[in-house]
Amino acid sequence: MCDISDVGVSQPTVSHHLKKLKEAGLLVSERRGTWVYYRVEPSVLAAMGQLLMAPLPSDR
Repeated sequence: MCDISDVGVSQPTVSHHLKKLKEAGLLVSERRGTWVYYRVEPSVLAAMGQLLMAPLPSDR
């Protein structure tokens, strides 16, 4: 768990960007009382892992 408290922008700005990332399918959220917990969509993590592990194209 991570509490986002001081990232250099206001809380409404953070909320706005989290909402946009969720709308784009990059994040999923779960509400627990007044808190909302966000995490990276598992399929996005898998795709990023494959991308990062892909061999670099050879120079020709």
